[in-house]
Amino acid sequence: MGQGLSIKKCDLKIIMNNNNHHTEEISTERLIVRRGQPFIITVSFSSPIHNYLKQLKRTFLSVQTGPQYSKADRTQVKFPVSSLGDQKQWSAKLEEQHPYFWTISVNTPANAPIGQYDLFLHASKVYCLLGKFILLFNPWCRDDLVFLPNEAQRQEYILNQDGVIYWGTENEILAQPWDFGQFDVGIVDICFRLLDIGEGYQQDKDQTQRKNPIYICRTVAAMINCNLSRKILTESGTRECYDGTPPSKWLGSSSILQQWVTLQGQPVRYGQCWVFAAVMCSVLRCLGIPTRVVTGFTWAHNTNSNPNVNEYYDEDGTLLTPDKSARVWTFHVWNECWMARTDLLPEYSGWQALDATCQKKIEGPSFCGPAPVQAIKEGDVEVDYDVCYFFAAMNAKCKVWIHMADDILKPAFICTKYTGNNISTKSVGSERCEDITHNYKYPEGSLPEKKVLDKVYRKIKTLQAISSRREIISVPPGLEERVNLFIHLQSKSSLILGQDIPLSIEMFNYSGREKSTHLVLGVQSLHYNGVPIMQLWKEKFNFIIRNNEVNTLQVFVPYSWYGKELGENRLLRLTATVRDEDSYIYFAQEEISICDPPLTIEFPENVVLYQPSTVKISLLNPLTEPLEKCVIVVGGRGLIYRQRKYRSVQTEQLNGKTNTTQAREILALEKLSTRMNRQHRGRKRTLQLKDPGIPLLRDNI
Repeated sequence: MGQGLSIKKCDLKIIMNNNNHHTEEISTERLIVRRGQPFIITVSFSSPIHNYLKQLKRTFLSVQTGPQYSKADRTQVKFPVSSLGDQKQWSAKLEEQHPYFWTISVNTPANAPIGQYDLFLHASKVYCLLGKFILLFNPWCRDDLVFLPNEAQRQEYILNQDGVIYWGTENEILAQPWDFGQFDVGIVDICFRLLDIGEGYQQDKDQTQRKNPIYICRTVAAMINCNLSRKILTESGTRECYDGTPPSKWLGSSSILQQWVTLQGQPVRYGQCWVFAAVMCSVLRCLGIPTRVVTGFTWAHNTNSNPNVNEYYDEDGTLLTPDKSARVWTFHVWNECWMARTDLLPEYSGWQALDATCQKKIEGPSFCGPAPVQAIKEGDVEVDYDVCYFFAAMNAKCKVWIHMADDILKPAFICTKYTGNNISTKSVGSERCEDITHNYKYPEGSLPEKKVLDKVYRKIKTLQAISSRREIISVPPGLEERVNLFIHLQSKSSLILGQDIPLSIEMFNYSGREKSTHLVLGVQSLHYNGVPIMQLWKEKFNFIIRNNEVNTLQVFVPYSWYGKELGENRLLRLTATVRDEDSYIYFAQEEISICDPPLTIEFPENVVLYQPSTVKISLLNPLTEPLEKCVIVVGGRGLIYRQRKYRSVQTEQLNGKTNTTQAREILALEKLSTRMNRQHRGRKRTLQLKDPGIPLLRDNI
């Protein structure tokens, strides 16, 4: 390669560079660096190069990325090796020179496109490939748009692979562990393959756009669940998932992404909002964008940016599903990603809301974001991207309508039902649930909130569609004045599977006269997205309530009535519908979660590193009937290779005694013994594990 210069090898110093760039968990065999931060290489020569040092200014490095690299769009860049470097652009600084090797510090600009690069050394008219490297976003670099100044947050929102996703109801928030696995083997390559495919669907494919975190976020969101033939996941909706994995059974992102590759780009079955958000979190963290998963309780979906939504019930309080797409979800899960918004005012930088769940929109793609969280809070609904949809979903007013037998819709009297009552995420450095509602909304009833709502309504009142709909949902004049009956429905916010449901209903008459009333209490199973499954229980009562009198009714709904059709999310909607002698209708509702019985995990007092340990897992069956075909899924990052599923063995019931056979399996060169007792109320099933590590657990019953 030129007279007197012959390259013997190039040492990319992978372990040192990857440690310095916080990528050692991704790989110790490939060079993976972050932009805006130099990395070191050593080029060794076959013979001394004293005479060649005079020509140092004629020695260059070059990099190129993408299938159609070019100098014009800066996806191919050539820069000299010199005694000085430049921290703002591609540069190569000679740190050490020796007759047989050079040590070079290569700097990448903080706005370079992320991707896989080839690195070349040029001398005269000859050049040589020194190696390949992957370039990622850099939240440790002040000049990078994704710079995050807090180290604890960087550890959480970039490097932490273990997370928690919250679901349930606003009164009973439940936690599900999630393995993001953003640094698992092969995931970084899957992420770039995902970008390649996503860009292929765009009309103006531009590799230089990979320098922009907004572009990356929107491309990833499109690939998660949009109507693309090679999207990552198929949404299950309300269908049965016999031909795939039910959304609630996923425990991590890595297996989903790897399955997508195995299926050669065909969508993995199935996902729902929390799965979409979890997979997107894994991809964006892997690429270097600080990301977290956020759950909002009560969420108005498909409102088309209208801050009003309607719910429809029959006269007995059964939730109906008319041909209207907008409905209130019990909870919804989306992402926040951190970045500077140079396309907007400075105050809009910071956390951006990003939602991969499909939503009906007037125009544009069906995903939403990234939308500045600050813009959502301030009601700046004209700001890109999709602030108006987020604002409507979190601030909508819900009106309840009763579909009468004569096909007439009557408004029900109910305390105003708002959405976005609780917005939560996992806190930094712990599994504590952190309430971040204040980031999205001012306190309910406060003067700032009223100003924001007034501002938004002024902006949308000129739209004919919004105006006409507001006329529909308003209470007719005069009707509101005659509201003189108050009802309050109350129950426990969560119950263990098998428990009866305690219902308490209070009715207060302040009409000035005695009233004859007809009450219908109901229990309905519900999908998390507001779609009813079926009516499980209903009972009717008639009361005469004296003036200024409170009538209290307490009812217990037995498990045998509601236990068979709970649905995957195990949510129940309790309703109370009261019709008085004047034909006015009063309505109250409450949602509760039905929880699985907890697993009990018993650890030994002392656990020795790299030595097998025995862990005892117990489950008390709360039901009167035995549990059959039980499965316990065991996983533990760095402790157990992949997830393990353990099924209960065959059992026989003889004269009131349980005769249990024993199953054995070899795992990691250790014997794994399982013993499961067929269960009855008050009896325990135990699972003995002997395995080199302490697993994380989740039960599937």
